[in-house]
Amino acid sequence: MASSSAAASLAGGSASDLLRSSTSGFSGVPLRTLGRARLPLKQRDFSVSCKMRKVKKHEHPWPDNPDPNVKGGVLSHLSPFKPLKEKPKPVTLDFEKPLIALQKKIIDVRKMANETGLDFSDQILSLETKYQQALKDLYTHLTPIQRVNIARHPNRPTFLDHIYNITDKFVELHGDRAGYDDPAIVTGIGTIDGRRYMFIGQQKGRNTKENIQRNFGMPTPHGYRKALRLMEYADHHGFPIVTFIDTPGAYADLKSEELGQGEAIAHNLRSMFGLKVPVISIVIGEGGSGGALAIGCGNKLLMLENAVFYVASPEACAAILWKSAKAAPKAAEKLRITASELCRLEIADGVIPEPLGGAHADPSWTSQQIKKAVNEAMDELTKMNTEELLRHRMLKFRKIGGFQEGIPVEPKKKINMKKKDIPIANKISDAELEVEVEKLKQQILDSKESSIEPRLDLDDMIKQLQIEVDQEYSEAVNAIGLSDRMSKLKEEVVKANTDNQFIDPLLKSKIEKLKEEFDQKLSTAPNFGRLENKVNMLKELSKVKRLQDQNKRTSALEQELKTKFDGIMKNPRIKEKYEALKSEIQAAGASSSRDLDDDLKQKIVEFNKEFDSLLAESLKSAGMEVKIAPARPRDSSGESAELGYESKIEELREGISKEIEKLANSSNIKSKIELLKLEVAKAGETPDTESKNRIAALVQQIKQSLEEAVDSSSLKEEYENLVSKISSRDSEMEDGLTNDQLREKVGANRSFS
Repeated sequence: MASSSAAASLAGGSASDLLRSSTSGFSGVPLRTLGRARLPLKQRDFSVSCKMRKVKKHEHPWPDNPDPNVKGGVLSHLSPFKPLKEKPKPVTLDFEKPLIALQKKIIDVRKMANETGLDFSDQILSLETKYQQALKDLYTHLTPIQRVNIARHPNRPTFLDHIYNITDKFVELHGDRAGYDDPAIVTGIGTIDGRRYMFIGQQKGRNTKENIQRNFGMPTPHGYRKALRLMEYADHHGFPIVTFIDTPGAYADLKSEELGQGEAIAHNLRSMFGLKVPVISIVIGEGGSGGALAIGCGNKLLMLENAVFYVASPEACAAILWKSAKAAPKAAEKLRITASELCRLEIADGVIPEPLGGAHADPSWTSQQIKKAVNEAMDELTKMNTEELLRHRMLKFRKIGGFQEGIPVEPKKKINMKKKDIPIANKISDAELEVEVEKLKQQILDSKESSIEPRLDLDDMIKQLQIEVDQEYSEAVNAIGLSDRMSKLKEEVVKANTDNQFIDPLLKSKIEKLKEEFDQKLSTAPNFGRLENKVNMLKELSKVKRLQDQNKRTSALEQELKTKFDGIMKNPRIKEKYEALKSEIQAAGASSSRDLDDDLKQKIVEFNKEFDSLLAESLKSAGMEVKIAPARPRDSSGESAELGYESKIEELREGISKEIEKLANSSNIKSKIELLKLEVAKAGETPDTESKNRIAALVQQIKQSLEEAVDSSSLKEEYENLVSKISSRDSEMEDGLTNDQLREKVGANRSFS
């Protein structure tokens, strides 16, 4: 009965009434009753229609018959990265425009040869040779901003171009497991020569359509989190990691900042230093700021020859510092962003060569150079254990920007450094300087009279005078108008020293001419009087300083000798012999050495020899060089026979030295010496037989010229007269100077090298 009434109520109501919601059922009918009742529905004709949402068809679906031998493996069919259907249009950079005229000439001549049937092969060959030489000259002297333009070239090979050229097999892995797959960062596993790697790289587009899809190579936080996920995956499975950097920077839109762009980059930086596998980073284009560094914290950082790596783009830097992006070339030079500069600063670890014209001129060859560099770097890193890898990575970044005091600055760096400004407060006037010098002189005089040596600030005064003299010289150079020429000449000398080259005669003659001109014009400088006064004061104080140092060394040496002497005299055997000889001399009652008998004289000589030998050994043990001079013969008056001739020997030696110096500056011998310098510089550290023979011949010629010139001068006659006088004197006494000893004292046996 209940069922029939429920059915009746359901049959009588409308569909909307039946489906009206209620907590206890529909229209007051319990749900249990509704479930047991059968609904007598009227059959009505109706149809169901739906509209399918239009989806984008995949451009490169999985083929019906995939080729298993395709390059990169069968899974490469899954990748949407395929060769372009159309060849990219050639793009000529601004600095390459001079080459276009040569290319046009080559095309015109070839066209003429085809049309006329004439042979223009020689002309074409000549033009092609000229083009290659112009291309080589252009690409071997690129400026930093030109390298930036090459790194941004639209046809430059991208990360995936290189990957498919260097890997045997490669499969791309997607997603950050947080809801998005950033197309600006590509990750995947691949093999090179049978060795498995995890590849992570920033991918730019090859045309406008791809660039929009890839966001122009600027990753979002999802991309960095995807990279971190795959790094941790590689670390877990023990795959070495190779990252490819090619981005102008991380994507800096509002959405990326909301999603934590800074946190994602910072997380990558921290995590990469803890990876237990080798990590190599390669800059293949431009590496911009933290967006590049987020996948660049590796054990090795390699760069393609025309790649750049910067903290801010040259345009941004120029806009900040010079308020105009037109100053980008200057900013690019100051930023030191090229591969060679970064290697010199020890930020990059190696430069991978590119073909002439850039990587886009021959992408396959460039990829093979990258492959070779990866293999070499990985061979080195795989020899390290986990602890060594982590320490190597940490030290690589800790040493960047480190400077140590006390290490000399390279000449090339020093010339470009800003000169240290001397505070005005420390500069003293000329009158005060003279007063200070006079006070110092008085202190030195007082110290000579007093036994107590006062504390003198001689070193400080000399340093102050040196600074003053340098300033006066600089002022004089500017006043006489030689500052520009001197700066250019200094740069040339620094360049020659930096390149480990010898100073050629032309540069040397420039220096001498400038020095002569400076000496001639110096007296016309307005500050010449002050300069001369300060130079004289500096000479006086420097002389005092040298004498003071010499006295200190002499006092220290005398004290050392006295200590050694007293030590030997305390020797029991020496002391006993000394006392015995002293007693014998007193017993003989001799007033001078002539009154002693021959036996006693012999004993004294033997004692002196023994004592000298012991003293020499003691001094040698203290690190001193000792030479025992033979006893000088004595005449009837008891004076040394050599003393009368010492001054004459010294005069003769000085005369010979001056004559040799004068001859060395003569045109004939000077030219031979310059030739000798050139031959020695060309020969290098390991000269061949031919170079040795040429050098020996030049040395012999210089020796012979000097000997002939000295023999022809009046010095030879003086030498012969001195020899004859000493020989006649020695005939009267024993053990005089021999001819060879005299030649040695005068310096006649010197060799010219």
